[in-house]
Amino acid sequence: MSDPIESAILDRLNQLGEGKSVEPAEIAKILQPEQWQRMLPKVRATALGLMRQGKLTITKKGKPVDPDAFRGVTRLRLPTADETALAVSKLPPKPEVEDEDDF
Repeated sequence: MSDPIESAILDRLNQLGEGKSVEPAEIAKILQPEQWQRMLPKVRATALGLMRQGKLTITKKGKPVDPDAFRGVTRLRLPTADETALAVSKLPPKPEVEDEDDF
């Protein structure tokens, strides 16, 4: 994991523990305390990507949001096993890699 935003999000959530959530602004403030408002859109975009991969859940009023249609105040938390499975099932299939022995 080389993305510092992704690392900051997941590190903070792992520190908090299961079931706990954090505001995206808190992550932005960790990364750039003086100009966190500039970092906030990048944090939100990274969180959305993590949600689509099943590594994160974005919630609003404690309920998971639809990653394609949400607005407003949200929080980030680690996903449940069911949420991860659902997100992974929505990912496009990986292309099959041919075996080198087949040539």
